[in-house]
Amino acid sequence: MHESIEEYVGQSLFNYQAALTEAGSSLGEFIRKDYIDKWLGEDLYNALAIRTTFVNALQLHLAKEGLFNIERVSLSPVTDPLAHDVEHTPSIRYKGQTYMTTHSMIYSKLLALFNRRIRGIFVDSPNIRLEMESPNRVQRGKYLIDFSQMDIEVRRNRGIDLDAYLHQSERVEAILREDHEQALAFFERLIVAAMSAVLESNEENLKALGVAVEEPKTPFPRFRRDEAMERLGTKAIEQPLGQTVQGQFFWITGLLRENYDLIYPYLKADGGKIPLSEFGSDNIYNYDLCTQSLQRKDSSYGPAYEVLSGGLREWLFEAIVERLIDNKIIDVRPEIQDDNIENIDELGGYGPFLLAAYQRDEQGNLLFPETFGGGLGVERCLFALCLGEKIRQVDQITLFGKNPDSYPLYLF
Repeated sequence: MHESIEEYVGQSLFNYQAALTEAGSSLGEFIRKDYIDKWLGEDLYNALAIRTTFVNALQLHLAKEGLFNIERVSLSPVTDPLAHDVEHTPSIRYKGQTYMTTHSMIYSKLLALFNRRIRGIFVDSPNIRLEMESPNRVQRGKYLIDFSQMDIEVRRNRGIDLDAYLHQSERVEAILREDHEQALAFFERLIVAAMSAVLESNEENLKALGVAVEEPKTPFPRFRRDEAMERLGTKAIEQPLGQTVQGQFFWITGLLRENYDLIYPYLKADGGKIPLSEFGSDNIYNYDLCTQSLQRKDSSYGPAYEVLSGGLREWLFEAIVERLIDNKIIDVRPEIQDDNIENIDELGGYGPFLLAAYQRDEQGNLLFPETFGGGLGVERCLFALCLGEKIRQVDQITLFGKNPDSYPLYLF
């Protein structure tokens, strides 16, 4: 006889309560200490006040930039595969189909921009990433398995087809460099607007947490990943770089990462590909935004954390497919015949997405959009800005934060 989900959850809670009792505690004591005391505390109150201003300012600015707000996508046949370790992607069966819970809305964002009249989109999106618990049982402070992200994508509208991609590399590279600069400037304007709003509305909340916010000066400092790693002698470059920066925000660019972050040149005119091992930061058109807190007592900066990841996106069907294969996300190329995919069963959930990327209009022009974008982790950014004498880990700025390093069981 199969247990119902309610029975399974109930048995888990029974076992946990029994373990607490055995240790001389109780479930009520755990709830009071780890939840209610936090909910009643001043630190969370102040963090939520800052969060409200921050999120509202982000959305207001994005709307003023001409972007449209779209619906959240929590379930899809395909989701962001991610370049870093997570335990697995949770799935749900519904009406005979398996759907993934979204790591991020990256593929939905790209598909949302087929209409050339839409300049860009934004959504406060759900993200479920079952991060691996710290192998040394160390509290890393920054991770959540269930969090919100301001997802943003903007059209570039350059009209670069496969022929130009393969045979006009100097022209294409010039366009991509220009668009990369525009992307960084776009996100810098967004951050300046959000920080200005926090400065105007939340001085008392910041003061109570022992931190400050300064209006960012643009352009933000910028570091190429390859050069920074060579100079610092480590792959963990965020915090060492932060120690060299006078300011709360800086960029790291050119990170070999996700399959959808643009690498150029990648496809060769002779039908081959340049091996991924040969790419440096100058060929990778993406970026991470890092943030560090400003301590009110001595004007020192706290440790830097990555809070936004994004980039220019792959837009050509041929490059999209090869990146998926080279990143070992799919094993075979789609075989498209008579507007169907003959081997769709071998592509997992990527079949419909790839068939959409393959489409052209009546004149034979690509319909799939050229874009840049990024995802700003709301809780991660709030944690990075508030980290100091009062705030030490992300649990403290969230009501129901599910930190993989904090609890053996989440109760709410």
